[in-house]
Amino acid sequence: MGNSKKQLFDNHGRVINYLRMAVTDRCNLRCFYCMPEKGIQYVPKEDLLSYEEMERLIHLLATMGINKVRITGGEPFVRKGMMGFLGRLTKIEGIEQVHITTNGTMSALMIPKLREIGIKSVNLSLDSLDADRFFEITRRNVFPQVQKTLNALIEAGMPTKINAVVMDGRNEADILPMVALTEQLPISVRFIEEMPFNGQGRDEGHIEWNYQRILDHIRLEHSTLQKIEDGPSSTSLNYKVPGWKGSVGVIPAFSRTFCGTCNRIRITPKGLLKTCLYDDGVFNVRDLMRNSASDAEVKQAFLEALSYKAKDGFEAEKNRQFGVPVNESMSTIGG
Repeated sequence: MGNSKKQLFDNHGRVINYLRMAVTDRCNLRCFYCMPEKGIQYVPKEDLLSYEEMERLIHLLATMGINKVRITGGEPFVRKGMMGFLGRLTKIEGIEQVHITTNGTMSALMIPKLREIGIKSVNLSLDSLDADRFFEITRRNVFPQVQKTLNALIEAGMPTKINAVVMDGRNEADILPMVALTEQLPISVRFIEEMPFNGQGRDEGHIEWNYQRILDHIRLEHSTLQKIEDGPSSTSLNYKVPGWKGSVGVIPAFSRTFCGTCNRIRITPKGLLKTCLYDDGVFNVRDLMRNSASDAEVKQAFLEALSYKAKDGFEAEKNRQFGVPVNESMSTIGG
């Protein structure tokens, strides 16, 4: 694939080859760390990027050097026509990997088809293995559906990562049981630091469970835990209990220790480009395309945006317009 050999760089010399595309802000869960329980103002359907607009955009970015795409939400599978869209994405020249992040409540029966159309891996958002704690966190009683999806992923041989946000006073008791999954299952369990993207923000400038405390907690039970190699531009620090089939990772999403190797950009459901999770957006590609911008003009807008990408998440947060602190819902950004 000739297009995949092109390279896109930011102003810090980092190769940008990874797009996280949020296809909807809607979700059938109400996880308290992601969105408020009530009063959510969903984006009107006409304000969302259409499938045609997203496909055009990904075609253009593929010619510039983007070769990996992750589809996120909200919950992607609440949007009608998702399977057809995913199938078309895997056929775009230059796109070598299409991945998806899901909460697993609607996708158990779709796993074999996802494998068939060429989806490379699935990230399953799952913060507790206990049904009662799952309900407290998500405000929805759908734990059995998520279990079915996890079982279907394993049965289909789909590369799978479980993403669990560690929250003080909520799910610390799940850390070790989740690590235990990796003894017999060839999956990666990744623990994520809690972030301020809940639609309300955080007052304090620290978290109780940072990545180092999570690791220390795991080592109390598994003193033989070994560091393994992290992939290029990995956001997770990865480990393994010797002899076990799976691996364990920690993602310093709040500590932001991985920014130096950042290779990604994000597009929100409304088409806002974010060159960093912590910025407040650079420009709206939806508006640009709907105002009849040519392919060359769209590509130039991305090149200009990457010419002043923040060095890290702290700089991006500091540069937010009018000094407004982070307070968006993760569902409006894209997980």
